[in-house]
Amino acid sequence: MRRDLKFYKITENLNEGASVKKMWEGRFSEASSALLEEFNASIGFDRALWQEDIAGSKAHARMLGACGILKADESEKIVAGLDAVFEEIKSGKFEFKTADEDIHMAVEKRLSELIGSDLGGRLHTARSRNDQVALDFRLYVLKSGSAIAEKIRELVEALRDIASEHTGTLMPGYTHLQHAQPVSLAYHLLAYAFMFRRDYERFASSRERNNLCPLGSAALAGTPHPINRGLVARELGFAGVTPNAMDSVSDRDFALEILFNVSVLMTHASRLCEELILWSSQEFGFITISDAYSTGSSIMPQKKNPDVAELIRGKTGRVNGNLVALLTVMKGLPLAYNKDMQEDKEGVFDSVATALASLEILKQMLKTAKFNEQNMLAMTRRGHLTATDLADFLVREKNVPFRRAHFITGKAVAYAENLGLDLSELNAQQLASVDESLGGDAVKFLDLNASKEARKSQGGTANESVMAQIEILNEWLKG
Repeated sequence: MRRDLKFYKITENLNEGASVKKMWEGRFSEASSALLEEFNASIGFDRALWQEDIAGSKAHARMLGACGILKADESEKIVAGLDAVFEEIKSGKFEFKTADEDIHMAVEKRLSELIGSDLGGRLHTARSRNDQVALDFRLYVLKSGSAIAEKIRELVEALRDIASEHTGTLMPGYTHLQHAQPVSLAYHLLAYAFMFRRDYERFASSRERNNLCPLGSAALAGTPHPINRGLVARELGFAGVTPNAMDSVSDRDFALEILFNVSVLMTHASRLCEELILWSSQEFGFITISDAYSTGSSIMPQKKNPDVAELIRGKTGRVNGNLVALLTVMKGLPLAYNKDMQEDKEGVFDSVATALASLEILKQMLKTAKFNEQNMLAMTRRGHLTATDLADFLVREKNVPFRRAHFITGKAVAYAENLGLDLSELNAQQLASVDESLGGDAVKFLDLNASKEARKSQGGTANESVMAQIEILNEWLKG
């Protein structure tokens, strides 16, 4: 979660932090102030990167050994020491301290305590915290992007399954939130399924673009040590190495991309939730959300509120804010690394956690919801949804210019309203009384299901087209 106005306090108070020696303080003649200790530290949130930090350090140590920069036994001892630190953190025995500043220093300090400072200090040969944090954060973003993508697949699968059950369920299609044309519930839900499929593809594209290892870039200009960056990249599962050291340590495009991807994803989720909120109201009555994913009122006993959908809608604002925040941080930074970039992580951590939780609960809410088919059908008989079909009939069958057909159909709508009927409820005699061109078989074009089935064009709402869309998703989900 985001920091509040208090500074993080991990284990020390303000009076204790300034006395702790820093690994970088050889150049300094005066100890850091206690206030700086708290303000400068990122250990309160970047401790989340501990697994990535240790994995990167192990790969770096093995590479140093393979290149002869470290002796083989030194490399092995460092790796064993890092494994020990891993187990301490995993078990909860590790003590995180504000004075250690960040996860990199915390791990290295504990490693030195376990295997000796001389050997522990050799681990940092040919690297900087600049490329180290770039590595850790990139690994985290790649892993998180894959986790979110998998959740998106599960949501698409759930929407596909629900759509498959409701290919014959009629409901109004809307524009401007006004009744427009009859569609099937399957067709409506498939629109969201394809939105979410695009979201998945954005995460996949980002992974392909950003799957490069920055370690070995050092502070900004590379290193004079004879390292092999490719060894580290391969061990950590990267497709290759970043080509420019200065760009490598100052690049946060990968973080901006995951924030953007999450923002678009959550925007789509929010739009779906907005409809679920409307559909669950008494005015619509299209859906009944399970009690397991609803809440009540503290004062009104009858209330059943769609709080899950409302929270997802609300959280979308926060993840959008995280994107704007990092864009603002990065917009004015000269090359290469700047301390401003310490502000890159909290928003990403928050957006990732929000996306994962939102996708899972949205999926479960949809799978347990009940769609009220009769209410949907009843609402298709309001709003004259087949008016366009009648106009198309006049153009196609009677050779009436569309503007004239539009006018005649409008008269028919007004006539139906005067009778207190929907256009689809007029009989042949009533229809013919509006205009002589509406005689004959015009009435059959007012049938709601026929209207839905008439739209056989690719991507349309006819069952033939809907089944083709479901098959597209079937094939994609198999991949």
